[in-house]
Amino acid sequence: MRILASITLCVMLLGLAIPAFAADHTPLLMDGKKTLYQRVLTRPGASLKREPGDGPGAQQPAMTRLYVYSRKAVGDKTWLEVGLTAKGHADGWLQDDVTLPWNQQMALAFTNPAGRERSLLFKERKDLQPIVEADKPDTVLSPLRKAALSGKGDPRVVAVEPETYVDISKHFYLLPIIQAEETLTGSGNRVRVLQVASVSAQDESKKPAADAKDHASVLRNFSASVVFVVDSTISMNPYIDRVRAAVKRIYDRVGKAGLNDRVKFGLVAFRSNIQAVPKLDYVSKVYADPTQVKDGNDFLARVADVKAASVSSARVDEDSYSGVMTALTGIDWTRFGGRYVVLITDAGSLKGNDPLSGTHLDAEQIRLEAQHRGVALYALHLRTDESKPDHAGAEAQYKALTTHPLLSQPLYYPVEGGSVEGMGQMVDTLADAIVDQVNAAYRGESVAGSATTADASYTRATAEGDKAKAKAKDSSDRLRRDAAMLGYAMQLAYLGRTEGTTTPPLFNAWISDRDLAKPEVPTTEVRVLLTKNQLSDMQQVLQSILKVGQAAQLSPNDFFAKMRSAAAVLGRDPNAINNPNATKLADLGLMGEYLDGLPYRSKILDIDQQLWSSWSISQQQAFLDEVQRKLRLYQIYHDDVDRWVALDGGADPGEAVYPVPLDALP
Repeated sequence: MRILASITLCVMLLGLAIPAFAADHTPLLMDGKKTLYQRVLTRPGASLKREPGDGPGAQQPAMTRLYVYSRKAVGDKTWLEVGLTAKGHADGWLQDDVTLPWNQQMALAFTNPAGRERSLLFKERKDLQPIVEADKPDTVLSPLRKAALSGKGDPRVVAVEPETYVDISKHFYLLPIIQAEETLTGSGNRVRVLQVASVSAQDESKKPAADAKDHASVLRNFSASVVFVVDSTISMNPYIDRVRAAVKRIYDRVGKAGLNDRVKFGLVAFRSNIQAVPKLDYVSKVYADPTQVKDGNDFLARVADVKAASVSSARVDEDSYSGVMTALTGIDWTRFGGRYVVLITDAGSLKGNDPLSGTHLDAEQIRLEAQHRGVALYALHLRTDESKPDHAGAEAQYKALTTHPLLSQPLYYPVEGGSVEGMGQMVDTLADAIVDQVNAAYRGESVAGSATTADASYTRATAEGDKAKAKAKDSSDRLRRDAAMLGYAMQLAYLGRTEGTTTPPLFNAWISDRDLAKPEVPTTEVRVLLTKNQLSDMQQVLQSILKVGQAAQLSPNDFFAKMRSAAAVLGRDPNAINNPNATKLADLGLMGEYLDGLPYRSKILDIDQQLWSSWSISQQQAFLDEVQRKLRLYQIYHDDVDRWVALDGGADPGEAVYPVPLDALP
């Protein structure tokens, strides 16, 4: 039985053993494709030879990605001529049976296991399918999981998901998806079953998985940071003062507990566009960076000058998103295990398409950036009487901003009437909960189950008919419950980053993308490893769609004709462009074959002339705004050098890949 203690980058890029012999020509195309080349991954023991049947050859690291240049049958064996890049340079020959085909560069990423049971990886598709179709799958899964974790095992199960969480965007690991199939569970829910592969450079039996005692020792160094992102526009002084008072109180507690180096607070203030209203002084500003704050007195000294603006902004909405992005990008979150940003405002945020926006992003893109950094976003929405006309719009924005994959509800907390004390109590509750978690970890107390215990007590109170009491305490209870779940998840992520990491020897396995006992809970997410060249191509296509769409707002009936012309300029397949049956943008071959067959549905490429013409100007503009936001997000990906992974050891910079979430695709 293999238990994945955690996962590391499977391809040892610096150890690629490509010999000097080579030939120059073009890789083979995949069947039915015009631009995508055949790719394979090496199995352990793969040996690259000068010619088929040669001597020992050069041993290749497992999971090395190679392009296939030709195939040759020699006796009863099939040989592949392969190369590290697609630049027309073949490096040698491998036997076909020491490779795995990898037609689409899709990889599996586990979600944080907090709040659910660890997934099992099955040897065969036929071992998993009966459990997927069972009316009560947990009655089968529970004993299998218990046997696997006890070391007894079961021949159907080849591995168990890691106990701790490894963030693929921080520590890239390769679990390539060989194939994916959609099916129905016994309860009628749609799930995907995925065939994946994994590899390790060492024998896991030589290094046992960490136990609870080891975890407790590691968690003694767990730290947390809470950064308040506070609206400092006109009339916000009472709220700013209350945040200061809350942080002073909690710092006094932190100091007495000896946790000054374990719990840190920061503060970012935001207003709005200063070109429109120069007297606002700033759009967003870091007053207290938690990595620099020493203690409570130091924090108070740094935020002493924070005060509300003396003039009004140009819009009713303020630039909340700029404040949040400043907190996400301007602070070194890698210093902390627990990572929290708390937005406090009485207004909605400028939308990404507003000329005064400082980010040109909307809630969905900022949420992805927070998830990339492992930061939980909270919003305390001050629903004052003065801001009542803005309540519904702001609520929709901040619910979208604070949606978290582990929780059933967004981390959105309304403060009715804009009560200063009501807001203060929420800040107190959240800060206390986070300090309690850090203190428990420091003392070596177990946190496992804390989230489920909190949730169970709330459910029990409601079930017993005490609904009025539950409702009255809802905000406070939910804050504690959500903080417990997030704290547990962040500790699992911290353990995954700091403990030694190993993976089992190469295996093929099947896994469900959802918790079969709770199908609404995802256990995995699919990442598409897009190359820099493909991301650049995607940006060019979206720029063309944006340009054509803006022009077609004046002449809606010309939209599709103009897109045909744009496709020609982009060098797309003339047969597709001129096909009279092409009715959707996807039919023009605009996005390239690298997105074909992926398990997602494109909103943009489903657009046709009839739909465009049926839209009002405002609906067309909403579509174009979404295109602009995607472009801004892709530029962030492009510019962040730390996000890119060279599967070929850097031989071709354009072939570096970034694990793009399906939600980020156009």
